[in-house]
Amino acid sequence: MQRANDEPVQESEAKRNYESDPRPGQEIGPYKKALHDNDGLFSTIYKSKDSDGNLVALKVTVPQMMEPPHDSVREARILRRSASANVIPLLDTLHEPGQRFVLIFPYMHCQLGELLQQNQLSEKEIQSHLRDMFRGLDHVHSLGVIHRDVKPSNILLRGPLGPAYLADFGIAWDPEDVVSEPASEKITDVGTTCYRPPEILFGAKDYDTSLDLWAAGCVVAEAISLSGHPTLFDAGELGSELALIHSIFTTLGTPSLESWPSAKKLPDWGKIEFKQYPAKPWEEILSQAPPAGRDLVRQLVRDSGA
Repeated sequence: MQRANDEPVQESEAKRNYESDPRPGQEIGPYKKALHDNDGLFSTIYKSKDSDGNLVALKVTVPQMMEPPHDSVREARILRRSASANVIPLLDTLHEPGQRFVLIFPYMHCQLGELLQQNQLSEKEIQSHLRDMFRGLDHVHSLGVIHRDVKPSNILLRGPLGPAYLADFGIAWDPEDVVSEPASEKITDVGTTCYRPPEILFGAKDYDTSLDLWAAGCVVAEAISLSGHPTLFDAGELGSELALIHSIFTTLGTPSLESWPSAKKLPDWGKIEFKQYPAKPWEEILSQAPPAGRDLVRQLVRDSGA
C-alpha cells in the first residue's frame, strides 16, 4: 500500500483498536470509555471518542497538586491565545469532581522522537516536520510566548506524513498571563536535560525566546543525524547539569567573557572554573548531516548561549 494511504489506514486501525479494547475505561465528562494511554509528570492521558466518532486525547490534571512552573489552567489559556495551524488544537476543557481539570485535544498517533528512533522518516518528511515545528514556534514567539520544553517528544503528528504540531504548553511562559512569573524573574528549572541552553544552567532568569531556539537546534541536530539520532549534547544518565555543561563546552568550546560577554551578568558564572576546550568543527560534530542542516543547527545554538 502506498505511503499516501498510511495515515487513513492508521486512523482506522487506531479506532478499531480502541473499539475492540476490552478494558471498561473510565467515564470522564461526556466521554464514557476513556482508556489510559500514558502518564506525564503531573498529568494522565486517556484516549476516547467524541460524539462524532473522532479519537481524542484527554489530559487529566489536578492543578492544586502542580508545582511551578507546571500549570494546566494557564496552559489552556495560552493554547486558546496561541491557536495556529502548527500548535496543538485545544478542543475543549472540563472541570471534573476531585478538583480535576481536563484538556481535550485531537488524538495524535505519532511523536517525532519515536519516529526518529525507529528510522521511519525520509529526508523530505523530516524537513516537513521540522518546518511545521518552526512555524509553530514562530507563531507563539510572535505573541511573546516561550514554550520552555521544546524536544522531539513534544512534536506530535497525526501520522508519519504529518502535519506536525508543537504540543505540551504545561510550563510555557506568557507575558500577558497573570500567573506567569515576572519577565526578569523567570523560573530556571525548565526544559528537559540535554535541550537546556547554557544561560539557564548558569542561573539566567531574564531569558527570552532564544531558549526555545537553542532547544529547536538540538531537535534539528537529532533529526538530521544519520548515526542513530544521538542528542547534540549529553547530560549523562542522571541528567546532571554539570555533565551537560561539560558536554556543551567540549563540543562548542569553553566560552570566555570575550566570546560570550553576556555571561558576566549570569548569577552563577565564575563560581566554577572550567577547563579550556577548543571548539570542534561542525563537520565533526554532525559529520553525516547535510551541510545546510549543519549550518541551521550552528545558527540556532550560536547566539543562544555559549
